[in-house]
Amino acid sequence: MLLEDKNAVIYGAGGRIGSTVARAFARQGARIFLAGRTRQTLEAVAEDIAAIGGSAEVAEVDALDERAVGHHADAVVEEAGGIDVSFNAIWIRPVQGTPLAQMSREDFMSPIVTGTASHFLTAKAAARHMVQRGSGVILTLSTSAARLSGRDRRFHQTGGFGVACAAIEALTMQLAGELGPRGVRPDLA
Repeated sequence: MLLEDKNAVIYGAGGRIGSTVARAFARQGARIFLAGRTRQTLEAVAEDIAAIGGSAEVAEVDALDERAVGHHADAVVEEAGGIDVSFNAIWIRPVQGTPLAQMSREDFMSPIVTGTASHFLTAKAAARHMVQRGSGVILTLSTSAARLSGRDRRFHQTGGFGVACAAIEALTMQLAGELGPRGVRPDLA
């Protein structure tokens, strides 16, 4: 199995993308650490993983709370010995369907702040431990909205969502430049 004896932390693990990735990683042999804001959805994912013979731990963690993210990463390392994979799949709450010229500053900024801050905080917490071991993978989540013009009807009136995705991709490239030489591979999922 590809991820046998690996520890994977999944932020936003109760959502559609996070739970799908968590189950896939578990099928590949990883020990899964599910993190999110809603214990009930995380526990349902943990039950699914247990049903396929996998191992999953659940923790309520707000990916925008730096202290909580750091404590969680420390707890995972203490319990499991390290973090091999960190994947952030939190929902960035985009407001869509309103033309930019009519959108409030708060609605525009919300996905940008949520997306970049959560990816920064979760990557920072994982990197701290991965650099010590000289290995690990930090996966970030973006979409093609980062690279497509608002003229493309698929990305018309997406508010700050495309900007958030572009910022996440830029953050990932910067992390790769800084962490790659130290054995840690940040990459887009």
